[in-house]
Amino acid sequence: MIPRTLFDHEHEEFRNTARRFMTEEVMPFHEQWEEDHLVPRAVWKRAGELGLLNATTPEEYGGMGLDRRFSMIASEEIARACATGLNGFGVHDIVAGYLNNFATHEQKLAWLPKMAAGEAIGAVAMTEPNTGSDLQAVKTRAVLDGDEYVINGAKTFISNGTNCDIIVAVVKTGSTGKGSQDISLILVEADRPGVVKSKPLKKVGMHAQDTTMLFFEDVRVPKENVLGGVPGQGFYQLMKELAWERLSIAVSSVTGAQAAFEHTVEYTKGRTVFGKPIFDFQNSRFKLAELKIELAVAQNYVDRCMELCLRHELSSEAAAAAKLYCSNLYSRVVDEGVQLHGGNGYMLEYPIARHYIDHRVTRIYGGANDIMKELVARTI
Repeated sequence: MIPRTLFDHEHEEFRNTARRFMTEEVMPFHEQWEEDHLVPRAVWKRAGELGLLNATTPEEYGGMGLDRRFSMIASEEIARACATGLNGFGVHDIVAGYLNNFATHEQKLAWLPKMAAGEAIGAVAMTEPNTGSDLQAVKTRAVLDGDEYVINGAKTFISNGTNCDIIVAVVKTGSTGKGSQDISLILVEADRPGVVKSKPLKKVGMHAQDTTMLFFEDVRVPKENVLGGVPGQGFYQLMKELAWERLSIAVSSVTGAQAAFEHTVEYTKGRTVFGKPIFDFQNSRFKLAELKIELAVAQNYVDRCMELCLRHELSSEAAAAAKLYCSNLYSRVVDEGVQLHGGNGYMLEYPIARHYIDHRVTRIYGGANDIMKELVARTI
């Protein structure tokens, strides 16, 4: 298939660092983290030492000032290992993006160096129990009282919810009734009185990823904590960052699918039925050939989207298309992989089973895939 040309020597050295970290310091302990429903903070700090967190953060704010390809590589290596406990790194990176783009110099100095070092962990409080993907329908409200906003409401499916130190909360600050014009993003320190974290949510998969609900009960924050300094800009700010979030989901999906494919090929070549390897049956080879082609096409599209992202030309519909196609493809690859494994495909000692329980959410988070279809349909 067509070789990838997106990366240079420096990127590949970074990949080697990330892969060693996954092999030596993550995967031997991941099963325990699944039982704990949490990745220890020491792991975050180690990732920070290796430059695996917020690589794009400018050097003046404690980062390395690198391009998005380094974030892409970190996501790829996490997905390749199916180390879904570290998926919170991507959310942490998104929080850093909001700060980089919309925070004051003082706010950046306060948080970005600690985030790059893994000493402070970020979360985004976006989804609510009854709103799903409809961001304009959020009920959490921030009311101005003197020089402070008072926040009340509930959020769910919060990645890094237990560990988080800083929260970017999607709230309503206006009452115009015009939807997007009433939305703001507010920085909320997790240790403020009135911020309540639930116990870890019981998910089908991704058990090591720290996921909770967050409750805001008369939480007071300075009015300066509104990102961008002016209320009512939140929906625009979300749209600016959501393209990258959806592309990053596409990156993880196509890489996870490739890993699932490789595990399946290895298994079918080593497992014998009716006197010959499963791979030697024409049905198996043809199914795998189709998946190989689809994966190559998906990877090339994702790499092209990354090229556009590097030039700040990635459109929301292109990112939505990447997220939609790659997450759907991940499901197809995993389903075929489980089937070709037979009964062993349902056993967690085989990597394909871990992909099976962990992958499904890629078609939901970052905006459900039906919403992705709507975003693309609007451009027709």
